[in-house]
Amino acid sequence: MYVTCLDLEGVLVPEIWIAFAEASGIPELKRTTRDEPDYDKLMAFRLDTLAEHGLGLPEIQRTIAAIDPLPGARGFLDELRSQMQVIIISDTFTQFASPLMEKLGWPTIFCNELDMTADGRIAGIRMRCPESKLTTVRALQSCGFDTIAAGDSFNDLAMIRASKAGFLFRSTDAIKADNPDLPAFEEFGDLLAAIKQAVA
Repeated sequence: MYVTCLDLEGVLVPEIWIAFAEASGIPELKRTTRDEPDYDKLMAFRLDTLAEHGLGLPEIQRTIAAIDPLPGARGFLDELRSQMQVIIISDTFTQFASPLMEKLGWPTIFCNELDMTADGRIAGIRMRCPESKLTTVRALQSCGFDTIAAGDSFNDLAMIRASKAGFLFRSTDAIKADNPDLPAFEEFGDLLAAIKQAVA
């Protein structure tokens, strides 16, 4: 009994913060979990930057509305879901993810929540649980599932390594160089084939 656990940004959809950095003209917001392993530090920086520029959720959601899944992502996800259970495990937030889930055919996603002020500013974040990706994989395993995991960033490595099979997908050269034992793929077809082989 297998569950495939996938990262969202950089794997199925473009990086939201990079898109928003480009739309807002604030290049420092291009920093992601590919660059910064400490997610709390990264989010504190992002929230401080938003506050400094007087930006909030409405502005980010306008950017997200224009984001489409990566080419081939919807077909990959549909094929994978026809073969096994799939959960997207992301450090993003419900308020960001919902429009993207509609474009992906409403797959299951486990993510976090934003605390909002009455005027639409982001007051803080509520993480679902500590080390959410690894914790979720361990919980699934405790229920009798074998997990397969794929992601692109530092914060995906723990769930990838804890799974029966794990893969890097469209990751950075630095992460691939630091993890040479992890199979790394650039195309959805290759990742799908590897997942299918892992459960054969």
